[in-house]
Amino acid sequence: MSVELSRYGTLTGGARRELLAVYADVRAPLLHLPNYRVAAFAERLDGYAAGPGFGLVLGRAEGSGVVGYAYGTTVAAGDRYWARMAEPLPAGFTDAPVLALREIGVRAAWRGSGTARRIHDALVAGRAEGRAVLMVNPLAGEGKVLRVYESWGYEAFNSQAATADSPRLLVMVRPAR
Repeated sequence: MSVELSRYGTLTGGARRELLAVYADVRAPLLHLPNYRVAAFAERLDGYAAGPGFGLVLGRAEGSGVVGYAYGTTVAAGDRYWARMAEPLPAGFTDAPVLALREIGVRAAWRGSGTARRIHDALVAGRAEGRAVLMVNPLAGEGKVLRVYESWGYEAFNSQAATADSPRLLVMVRPAR
């Protein structure tokens, strides 16, 4: 089955509705947790969409609608993203902006088909940032999600301390090109 990718530099009303619907499906087993509720996700999404360098990719399949998504933003030196790191960053690490992959998700029927990788690569392609970073729960999918990101070239470089609503996250980086 073929997946058509659509890129957005702003969050339109239609794309937002489609994204929230697929998010609710992708994260259904977790929606009872405060940090994963659709309303909490929508609030974060709207904040990121209003920030610098917002980009979104939706993957659509004929007869299935939106089957996956990824979005991210530009993170520069001084951004609170860096302040949340558990360990001090190496000197100069934040000198150049990075693309922070904020969220990626693919409906269950499309997992293992390469769709997530295509959506990810479309989000990263053509960006001005030289590196991409993401945060992942290393226990997600019994470690499978972490292994997928490693196979895409991401390497662990730090972590983010857990909060009441979120587990400890591993922070990973890779070249954007």
